[in-house]
Amino acid sequence: QVQLVESGGGLVQAGGSLRLSCVVSGRTFSSDAMGWFRQAPGKERDFVAAIKWNGGRKYYADSVKGRFTISRDNAKNTVYLQMNSLKPEDTAVYYCAASGRPRDYVSRYEYDYWGQGTQVTVSS
Repeated sequence: QVQLVESGGGLVQAGGSLRLSCVVSGRTFSSDAMGWFRQAPGKERDFVAAIKWNGGRKYYADSVKGRFTISRDNAKNTVYLQMNSLKPEDTAVYYCAASGRPRDYVSRYEYDYWGQGTQVTVSS
């Protein structure tokens, strides 16, 4: 099976930056796209960004457009989420996910594999 491991979370002040990484591994890797989701305590898991392995088309939630950038390194099977101008409301556990062929990049139900999550805390 595909395994996903996130890293790069931590505590930052408002206005600061963090870069999250997600390494994908397995006997074989077959995925059309990767997504980032986040979940705050007591809240639902929300879509953040997604990227296709081939072509690199990107999709962003309105709440992070202009501040977050998703990218990928196909050779390293790694997806990144560069987060700038962080706000306290960005505080959440961030999860990366892999989808074979999503019909709706925003829906968490379209993703087949999930990482364990990495905590991002933004202080005011």
